[in-house]
Parts: sequence; C-alpha cells; structure tokens
Amino acid sequence: MSHDDGYGNDSGRTGDGYSTIGGTRQTRTRLPDGEGGDGYGPRRPARNSRSLVTVVGVIVLLLGAIAFANMGGGNGSGGDGASGSNGKKADATSTAATGTKPVTGKNGEIASGFAHDQQGAQSAAANYAAALGSDGMFNEDSRREIVQALADSSTRASLQTGFDADYSQAFLAQIGLNADGSAPAGSTFVNRTMPAGTSVKQYSAETADVDVWCTGLFGLTGEKSTKPVTSGWFTVTMKLTWDGSDWKILETGQKQGPTPVTGDNPVSGSAEIAETVNGFGGFTYAR
Repeated sequence: MSHDDGYGNDSGRTGDGYSTIGGTRQTRTRLPDGEGGDGYGPRRPARNSRSLVTVVGVIVLLLGAIAFANMGGGNGSGGDGASGSNGKKADATSTAATGTKPVTGKNGEIASGFAHDQQGAQSAAANYAAALGSDGMFNEDSRREIVQALADSSTRASLQTGFDADYSQAFLAQIGLNADGSAPAGSTFVNRTMPAGTSVKQYSAETADVDVWCTGLFGLTGEKSTKPVTSGWFTVTMKLTWDGSDWKILETGQKQGPTPVTGDNPVSGSAEIAETVNGFGGFTYAR
C-alpha cells in the first residue's frame, strides 16, 4: 500500500497504537461495499485506469472499422468517403417513388396513355376525377371537350347528356354563376378536386372498377358572395374500359366521405382564398 504509516492515510487511520490490528483497543468500522468493505478503509481502484484505457481502445477500433466500411474500403471498390457501397454517389432515384413512369401524353389538357395494368387504371381514374371535378365542367364548351376526351365511345353520348343535365342553367343560377358558368364581376369561382388515394375494386384486362377518394374546394370568393368557398370529402366511383390504347370511362358516380375530423386552422379571408386559387395551379395525378 506504500504509505508512510503502512496503512494508507486515505483510509482514515492514524499512526497511534490504538489503530493497529494487534492493538488491544482497536476499533473496526465496516464501511459499505465499494468504500472499503473489508474494514480497512476505502480501497484505491488499483487497475481501473488500465481497464478504462482498454475499453476506450476497443471502442476506437470498432468506430474506425465502421467508418472504413462506410467509406467503401471494405468492398474492394477503392471508393472515397462520399461513395456508396458500389463506389458511386447516391442520386435522386434512391428516394424516387416506385411504379410505372408517369405518362407524358396529353388529350387536350388531360393526361393520356396510361399503362394497361392496375396501376394504369388507378392513374387514369385519379386524373379523370380531377378533370370531372374542375371548373371546366360548368361551361358547356369545355365540358364537352372533357367528356369527349375521357368517355368511351360506347357511352360518350349518354354521359354527355347526363352531365349537361347536371349543369343546367337553373343549377348555375342557384350557385351564383352566370349562364356561361363564369363568376360574377368581382368574384372568383372555385371548383377544384384533389385525389387523396385510389382503390381497385375489380380488375381485368378489359375493365376496372376504381374508387378515388378526394377532397375538394367549391364556392365563390368576394365580399358579396353568399356561397363562400368550402372544403369537402367525397369518393368518385368509376368503371373503366380498355379501348386498345387507353383507359376510358363507362360509368361514373360520387358519394360523400369518408370525412376526417376538421382541423383547428383559422379561416382565411375571401381575398386570400381568391389570390391563392389564382396563384396556385392544380396537379395531374399519374402514379
């Protein structure tokens, strides 16, 4: 223990005759473990520093090995620290969405040329729901162009007749629009559909039944508007057919919901809504 009195000054002992083991007036005090539980006072951790150095050394070696492997040194590629396991830097495709490449074709303003598979049917249904839920459906000429582009030849006439009846002059007047489907002076008409998801209910090489869950905006901006812009949730149902080159609509319908709980966002003013709608364009929805 290499102390002047032979017992270690840090143990709390003194050099008098009453503290030696053979002394007749010895007083022993057993301290808790870790503080000299053998009765001779606190023990000095003789080899703790050496153990600590060993542990730190092992950790450093492990960290070095991990860093070396991440740098590509362990695969024989000879890559640098910015390289992946194949010696090449990661590119955008590593985080890109999977699936068939989005279509580039256009039928008027509507995407076309969807893949002849379930994914293509879902993409077509989502794009068609956005088109059928746009403000273009409120004008007779643009409505005809939309229906002509989306409907199958076998049901085109009946779908056109049905949509023309839905968007009648009486209906346009009821929601505050002019006879041509335009908004009154000083107002902006908002009718926008945003698909949130799709679900294939039935699929074959010839036909597909697809549901499109959507949220939408509808109403008129302006200080005198009695039809303020509101949001809603609904599901568009579509029966599609493959015409040899693309998916086309045979039947379509709509039902309410499912509707999530409304958030606690403060309501924006009419002018801000109008500015946002005019400044933010819509999307296409090819997967």
